[in-house]
Amino acid sequence: MGLGYYMVKEVMREIGNKSREFYEFVLPPVDMVMQNDSLVVTIDMPGFDKKEIKVRIHGHILSINAKRETIGEGTVVWRQRPNTVDKKIRLPMRVKDEEDLGASAKYHDGVLTLTIPIKTGKNITVE
Repeated sequence: MGLGYYMVKEVMREIGNKSREFYEFVLPPVDMVMQNDSLVVTIDMPGFDKKEIKVRIHGHILSINAKRETIGEGTVVWRQRPNTVDKKIRLPMRVKDEEDLGASAKYHDGVLTLTIPIKTGKNITVE
């Protein structure tokens, strides 16, 4: 194997690293849907262990953090799948106060689903 082979291999490794960094920035894809009096947020996060996923809501900001170790046999040829997720999402509406939030989170088949109750308005009686 000549010098050219090793140079190409190094360039491909660098391209793979930059590609993975890009995907860590733009991913994971997020969907938000209103259902009854809740906002349902669906986030694709395949390959993460649910014990490593941290979710926090503070005001209008939803924070999702996760990290995984890449363990595998053999030589990595190409890797785009992100090793970390650090996503902050501005929620489109007011949610219930943090102490009375009542939100739930489920992780199944690589999909994190959050159900967040939204704050509803109050009726005012006119006298």
